[in-house]
Amino acid sequence: MNGSMKRLAKLLLPLLLPFSAQAGGQADFCRIMDHAGGRYTVCSFDPAKNTIRIYDRDHVSGQGYRSFADLSSALWRQHMFSVFAMNGGMYHSDYSPVGLFVENGVERTPISTGGGWGNFHLLPNGVFYLKGAAAGVLETQAYLAADPKPDFATQSGPMLVIDGKLHPRFLPDSDSLKRRNGVGVSRDGTVHFAISENTVRFYDFATLFRDVLDAPNALYLDGTISSVDIPAMKRRDSLFPMGPIIAVVDRVPD
Repeated sequence: MNGSMKRLAKLLLPLLLPFSAQAGGQADFCRIMDHAGGRYTVCSFDPAKNTIRIYDRDHVSGQGYRSFADLSSALWRQHMFSVFAMNGGMYHSDYSPVGLFVENGVERTPISTGGGWGNFHLLPNGVFYLKGAAAGVLETQAYLAADPKPDFATQSGPMLVIDGKLHPRFLPDSDSLKRRNGVGVSRDGTVHFAISENTVRFYDFATLFRDVLDAPNALYLDGTISSVDIPAMKRRDSLFPMGPIIAVVDRVPD
C-alpha cells in the first residue's frame, strides 16, 4: 500500500466501521465481562450474518502477516476491511501454523495427532473451523471422524471445553496464571471470541465458555501473545508477532 492509499484508509475507516456493525446485524458485538476473578473482552458473531475468515500469509508477497496492521493493509487492497481480529492459533519459529490450517478449502498444513510439549500438545487439542454459514469447534479426533471439509480451519490446544466438560487436566486452584484467548461456539451457533484482560487460570477461562457463554466446545488459542484488534473500540494490540489470524471482515461499500 503506497502513502496516498494509507492516508485514504485512515480517513475512510472510521466512517466504514459503523456501517460494518449495522451491515453485519451486530450493533454492539463486544462486551466486557467479569467472571471468577477475571475480566474479559468477549466479541460475538453470527457466522450466517458475518464473514469470518482465518488468515496466515499474503499470497501475493508470500510473506506472513504477523500483525494486524499487515492484514489490514492486505485487506484494503482487496477493497475489504477488518471489523474484528484475534491471533488465531500457535505457530512455529517461522510463524507458520502448528497443526491443521485450511484456507479457502485448501489444506495448507496437515492435522497433528502426535504428542509433544507445550499447550498445543496438552491433549485433547482441537480445531476451530468454518464451513458455509456455520462454524464449529471439535476435539481433534472428533474432527477427524466428522471430516467436515471446511472452508477455513485452525488447530490449537488445549481444548477448553469438550462436549460440555472441562479439559480433564484443568485444576481450579492452579497457580498457572496467564493472559489467555480462545474461541467457542454456543448452542445457537454464535461464535464467541474471548480474551482475558488480566492473568487467569485455564479452569476459570474454560468455565467462562461453558457456564456463561453456553459453549459446549471451546478452544484455547494462545497465552502470552494474546492480542485483539477492535477498530470500533480504538484498540489494536501489538504485543508480539503472530502466526494465524482470525478476522471478521466486511467489504468497502461501493
